[in-house]
Amino acid sequence: MIPTQCIRIKRLPHGESLPLPQRMTAGSSGCDLAAAIDKSLHLEPGNRVVIPTGFSFEIPNGYEVQVRPRSGLAAKHGVTVLNAPGTVDADYRGEVKVILINFGTEPYTIKRGDRIAQAVACAVASELSYTEECTLSETRRGDGGFGHTG
Repeated sequence: MIPTQCIRIKRLPHGESLPLPQRMTAGSSGCDLAAAIDKSLHLEPGNRVVIPTGFSFEIPNGYEVQVRPRSGLAAKHGVTVLNAPGTVDADYRGEVKVILINFGTEPYTIKRGDRIAQAVACAVASELSYTEECTLSETRRGDGGFGHTG
């Protein structure tokens, strides 16, 4: 049997009454993160804001938590996570916060408890290292970058 990893969560005082990060369906990859704010705020088009979640994580070594946008928020309102995906490293013990930006055309109101992002736990290849070389192996793609396939 494969051992189950656990992300330990510390609730901060301003996270009281908010739900723990949770999957909304059995097949969901991400756990919703909620806004731990005292009063509603209006996010104007083109502006960004850092929203606290009210929680700190203890992530097992060999993992990270990626903070990703919620698709409905992006599709309906143009509000997304600015540095998507944001990374919460295993050795970070501070509060998880979300950088939201409004790419929409209308102001968007964020209220306490609103689901603002999702957290996805991912394994990290920690045994990799970087070494400097004079040449690299050839591939069919080569140095074809942005838009190279059309």
